[in-house]
Amino acid sequence: MDFFKSEAFEAVKGTVLEYGIKVILCIVFLLIGLKVIKVIVKRIHKTMEKKDVDKTVTKFTSSMINIVLKILLVVAIAGTLGVKETSFVAVLGATGFAIGMALQGSLANFAAGILLLVLRPIKIGDFVEVAGMTGSVSSIQVFSTELKTPDNKTIIIPNGNIIGSNIVNYSIEKTRRVDFTFGVEYRTDIKQVKEVLLSVANSHELVLEDPGAFVGLSELGDSSVNFVLRVWVNTADYWTVYFDIMETMKEKLDENNIGIPYPHIQVVKD
Repeated sequence: MDFFKSEAFEAVKGTVLEYGIKVILCIVFLLIGLKVIKVIVKRIHKTMEKKDVDKTVTKFTSSMINIVLKILLVVAIAGTLGVKETSFVAVLGATGFAIGMALQGSLANFAAGILLLVLRPIKIGDFVEVAGMTGSVSSIQVFSTELKTPDNKTIIIPNGNIIGSNIVNYSIEKTRRVDFTFGVEYRTDIKQVKEVLLSVANSHELVLEDPGAFVGLSELGDSSVNFVLRVWVNTADYWTVYFDIMETMKEKLDENNIGIPYPHIQVVKD
């Protein structure tokens, strides 16, 4: 008996054709669905940006919607293949539980991401120190946060590590205090040093008048008398003022013949 003319072959052929078409349709559905999701997420992102929604909320929400829509797409494709929704949900739930037990850290990072969104200790654009890393927040995702370092390196930190560590946000306050320490020789006149330090500080256009600059003798060191200079600036001007005053201070100290001591070794011959 010819197998290709038998009822068994016809049954197999019918099954292959039926499910083959479904598989092809599912692949097409998947590709189209992913493109549609990408367009939807992109439009939601742009709409939130137009309404001046905070960047942190915008990116986090877009990421969440993207994940939810993809899960719904998988459920819909499973239904196309003939898998009952109740059965699929049960399998998905059991799988989710097993994955959740294996990926407890990821779930903790997800929960931490929600806390970052709600509590908002940091937001995109802030210069922060978190989990031992320092940089500008470039993105807050569902599971992790990205920092850009001043030398343009990208650091990806799990959200759980951020919530579980001390967070230092340098960008929250509008103003910051810049602290300097200058050491001079013991023979130098204290009053003269104070006048020079205050003169340099008050002459800088980015230094705020209120609160005013402060100068004080902070330490009698082994080889130098150390003075502290404190000035207040707008947060964005911190490093500009720091480098400008350091350079100008060296020039002014030299002009006034105020020596800056340096370590030296004295060799005594017998």
